[in-house]
Amino acid sequence: MQRKRARLLWPLIGAAALALGFAPAAGATCNLNSPTGKITHVVYVEFDNVHFTRDNPNVPSDLEQMPNLLNFLENNGTLDAGDHAVLISHTANDILTTETGRYSDRDGIAIANNFGVFSPISAKSPIGVEFPSSFFYWTDAVADIDSLTADPLPALITETGQNVPAPWVPFTRAGCDVGAFSTANIVLERSPFDVVKVFGGGSAQAAEISSQQNTDFIGEAIHCAQGSPLCTTANGAEPDSLPDEPGGYSNFEALFGAKYVNTAFGAPLEDLDNNVLMGSTGPGFPGFSPTATQTLGAVATMLEKGVPVVFAYIADVHDNRSGSGTFGPGQAGYQAQLAQYNTAFGKFFARLASDGIDQSNTLFIFTPDEGDHFVGSTPSPANCDGVTTQCTYPGGIGELDINLNQLTANAGVATQYGIHFDDAPTVFIEHNPGPADPITRTLEQTMAGLTAVNPYTGNVDHLMAAMADPVEESMLHMVIPEDGARTPSFTFFGDPDYFFQSTGSAIPVIGPGFAWNHGDIQPEIARTFIGIVGPGVSQQGATTAFFSDHVDVRPTMMFLTGLTDSYAHDGRVLTEVIDKKLLPKGLSDDVKLTQALGQAYKSINAPFGALAMASLQVSSAALASNTPGDAEYLSLENQIENWTEQRNTLATQMKSMLEAAEFQGGKINPHQAQGLINAAAALVAEAEVVAAGL
Repeated sequence: MQRKRARLLWPLIGAAALALGFAPAAGATCNLNSPTGKITHVVYVEFDNVHFTRDNPNVPSDLEQMPNLLNFLENNGTLDAGDHAVLISHTANDILTTETGRYSDRDGIAIANNFGVFSPISAKSPIGVEFPSSFFYWTDAVADIDSLTADPLPALITETGQNVPAPWVPFTRAGCDVGAFSTANIVLERSPFDVVKVFGGGSAQAAEISSQQNTDFIGEAIHCAQGSPLCTTANGAEPDSLPDEPGGYSNFEALFGAKYVNTAFGAPLEDLDNNVLMGSTGPGFPGFSPTATQTLGAVATMLEKGVPVVFAYIADVHDNRSGSGTFGPGQAGYQAQLAQYNTAFGKFFARLASDGIDQSNTLFIFTPDEGDHFVGSTPSPANCDGVTTQCTYPGGIGELDINLNQLTANAGVATQYGIHFDDAPTVFIEHNPGPADPITRTLEQTMAGLTAVNPYTGNVDHLMAAMADPVEESMLHMVIPEDGARTPSFTFFGDPDYFFQSTGSAIPVIGPGFAWNHGDIQPEIARTFIGIVGPGVSQQGATTAFFSDHVDVRPTMMFLTGLTDSYAHDGRVLTEVIDKKLLPKGLSDDVKLTQALGQAYKSINAPFGALAMASLQVSSAALASNTPGDAEYLSLENQIENWTEQRNTLATQMKSMLEAAEFQGGKINPHQAQGLINAAAALVAEAEVVAAGL
């Protein structure tokens, strides 16, 4: 889950299943209401940085080298290869947006894998900026994660100040137990804090040493339906507390950690090769970088033991899973790990099929958090493909680590600021001056001109790719309205070869431990995929025929399972991947118009949509400008504010129309829809004309 980056921050069960003996919980019947009436299980797997597109045109991509997964998706459903991450594009917030269907300004985490918070100045926080981890349990407050912030608000916060509704709730209310393995924020993440919070400070669980807590209580969970025999006192069940959940959430329980999941199942979880999953102190959670065989073994067991809905996470393939460091495309170690992952998926689908769990009764969703930019020397030989000819990198591989604070100090700027270490660092200036304050403007102008000599190429690189202050960050859904302390002074989207930090040298140094940068705006980082298979999903194979992004996963899942959330999604149901015969009348009367409305909505509302990308160009020019009286900056900022206001008005109407037709039996008014489509196109065109003229 790319938790390694922390080192760089601050010093449903069907007849076939019943026949096989894993019956649903007595007193807890899973009642999904899918349009086909056939979905009885849900398998949701999120990868870390697994790619459908090629990083080297000669080397087959990750999915191409995992044909057991790729063929399953293409032969049985739709692989939407036009999906996109959110900004900034990192593991924690990308997972959250797929889990909830809400953009970051409606879930609280716009920056990951740590988020910045303006905080009281103290000896321990000398410039008044803290960077709590973005990995925490669902109900944690900001101050629970980092007490120096003194921020009592929920870390996952809605636009009205409540804790974000939890993604397992519609399932458990429908009588379905929900399993989770290594998935961000829906399992306990931190010892001892989360352990004390759930089990109590004087509990035997809290008395365990940290390594034992990590093995026993972190990383795995089952959120139980009422009446589930899994969540019993004997199995270690604890209250599943969600104080802010709309409509209340009383008398629900959960099993937190491998110790209790294993107890409920009667044996430890195993990988697909029958190896017991081991924590650092014995059988238990293996950590937040699980391989395919580990995660898929856990998922299969949960399904077989009567847990019908499972959310899970699989670590990337390009980092060395049997040692340290990382690999480049086509390297022997990379190829070997891809072969292992492919074997794991073959075993997984075969095992589930033998259990009677397959595309005829199960909704499968596979998606990565974000893409990556590979940083390394030219491969040798030049035509290597990793299959017949392995690639080597004689000039080395690794991101270019550079001290951003030292660079600006060398340029004569004494301003103190903290950054989220990244190739797209968010900047938090001491005392939080306003966007137009000379302190802020001088630092932005200085950063806009920064250069460095690339040790791989010897070229002088211009380090800025783009910049956004709170005006543009609002367009990008990066401003948390109920907690202004989390809004960065500005975000510096950098050259993706570089990793910006506050330590080390102002001269870039190759960091061989990490070579796959993300967080930034480049296409190889932005683009992802959504693979969907199951009853109601059309069989289209791979397609790039439409634009989607992470928030579309949740409403599509809810539609296909016949459930609803307690809030309006920022995403839309991907009608393009659904059997048209299953669409409600409000969507099917004019499918082309419905989809055109959906695409127009994405064009103005998605962080990687056409409007946002054009306005980001304008923002970059505005923040870099240095005209008398800052006239150009003020003019362009006003223009972006105006576009954002227009966008918000249009997007609200579009979202309301789509959501009503998708989940409430409403209809798409053709005249109103066409008017909104036309208005969105005009807004995008206006922004693109301004951007092209800069």
